[in-house]
Amino acid sequence: MTLSDELGAVVRAYLADRPDATWQAFARDVGAAGLLVPDRYGGAGCGPAEAAAVAEELGRALSPHPFLQSAVLAVGALMADGDEEARARLLPELASGAATATVVLPGDGELALADDRLSGTVPYALDGEIVLVYTGEHLVEAAPTRRTAYPTMDETRLLTSLAFDRAPIRRLGPGTSWARVRDLGIAALAAEQTGGAARCLEMATEYARSRRQFGRPIGSFQAIKHKLADVLLLVESARSAARAAAEAASGPETEVFAAVAGSYCAEAYLTAAGENIQVHGGIGVTWEHPAHRYLKRATSDAQLLCPPRTHRARLAAHVFGEA
Repeated sequence: MTLSDELGAVVRAYLADRPDATWQAFARDVGAAGLLVPDRYGGAGCGPAEAAAVAEELGRALSPHPFLQSAVLAVGALMADGDEEARARLLPELASGAATATVVLPGDGELALADDRLSGTVPYALDGEIVLVYTGEHLVEAAPTRRTAYPTMDETRLLTSLAFDRAPIRRLGPGTSWARVRDLGIAALAAEQTGGAARCLEMATEYARSRRQFGRPIGSFQAIKHKLADVLLLVESARSAARAAAEAASGPETEVFAAVAGSYCAEAYLTAAGENIQVHGGIGVTWEHPAHRYLKRATSDAQLLCPPRTHRARLAAHVFGEA
């Protein structure tokens, strides 16, 4: 059984009853929760490239684990802007899977900080027990006054709305590196999208080989061949873009590579998921078949952190000096 098969079984169990121990068991057995955490805090001390490799497998299996928000964004924020006290207190818990965290970036909601009290709302945020907020000048920890989980199209990605009513905060450090933290998350998300797109291609190819029409596999028809060849090109290009973004996540060109990967990988995933359903025909839109879940994840992923059109605007501004 491959890692993707094991994760697929976890997804099915998670969607059935959402066991609380799922993330802790995954963190213990695989060690992914502490991948970016230095070993002095109980982690593996790896870098963005290793995180991208794990994210790709998680995306291939449609994993519901909070890897993106907790193991990448939250850990990245603490390592970039957290002080030593914050790191020593929070990173061991995150690395062990005993706690999860999420990060609210500037622009995610309408928040105001006054007298060390946070007020405002965040319409939707990736789910996490510990909430780290970039206020524009500081990275702070704050407990929401109210959390509201709501049903989403993608059942494998939990989103919540957060409300703060003069909630007390704990300052963790300067908030100067939020853009770099966002780009680190974009690189991991691009890898996840690549994994999902690759799995869609595998599913479509397997079905095209086994499904027969007019006495021959449908994969022998030119229309299906061309469709799968186009998706293969998208997947391989997306993988190159995602890996380049991960490798550049620690360097000076992180914004450019993140913008390219964020735009291309999101659209490649959407196309691959849609074509997978087209190849499967009617069965691809049934509740029992997993194809629809990949399309839902592709659609929701395209709106996380930064939508493709914003990535393109960022890239144009950097390359051509245009807004």
